[in-house]
Amino acid sequence: MLPRLANKIGFVNWRGFLTLLWKEIHRFLKVPLQTIFAPMMTSVLFLAIFTLAFGGSGRYIGAVSFDVFLAPGLIMMAVIQNAFANTSSSILISKVQGNIVDILMPPLSPTELTLAYVLAGVARGACVALVVAVAVWPFVDLSVHSWPVIIYYVFAAGLMLSLLGIAAGIISDKFDHMAAVTNFIIMPLSFLSGTFYSIERLTGIWYQISHLNPFFYMIDGFRYGFIGTSDSVVWVGALLIAAVDIALYIFVWALIKSGYRLKA
Repeated sequence: MLPRLANKIGFVNWRGFLTLLWKEIHRFLKVPLQTIFAPMMTSVLFLAIFTLAFGGSGRYIGAVSFDVFLAPGLIMMAVIQNAFANTSSSILISKVQGNIVDILMPPLSPTELTLAYVLAGVARGACVALVVAVAVWPFVDLSVHSWPVIIYYVFAAGLMLSLLGIAAGIISDKFDHMAAVTNFIIMPLSFLSGTFYSIERLTGIWYQISHLNPFFYMIDGFRYGFIGTSDSVVWVGALLIAAVDIALYIFVWALIKSGYRLKA
């Protein structure tokens, strides 16, 4: 019986993989006010408050008006926060409720489990990016410089934060641990990534530290896709993000493979 079942499943358990992927996507689509439209409202409020606080759209950063400079950063920040939230909450809630066993028992490989969670996180990040972009477009004179760059950074950033979310969900034992990761790692790196300012204004050690923040390259590269200028070399940032994604994928795959804090 078992060999026949294995042959039925084949090299890739597509049914199991797609079922878990749809389950994770359906999970955030069931509550769109919380998972998609709430980030949209937050981004629009940030845009309004910071634009007004800094003198309206008449203020410029380089040759770009402040609102045009700010809008892509807010879109990417929404991607970062929501891709992380999607995978981290899913894993941690399953652990706390004790139904993580329902995910581990089916014949799904570590690769299939990892990719299903990650792609669902990327999907939520892309949905939020689209909704936020549509919401801010009437208020900001945004134009697209490069669609391939925009699509790449949405996917690469969603991938990185989804993987970070899985790792955080696995390592955390309770919601306090997850809140600590969000408040002391994700949020500071997001706000200090050049979303609200150009790092060219920084000097000395702070300028160097900013270049060690991977979130900076996500924001900067994504912004380049709209305005055509950046504070860093775009292809270097793209390669760096790809390298971090690969390293995180290997780390998360190893965690799931070993069953660390997942199996009793």
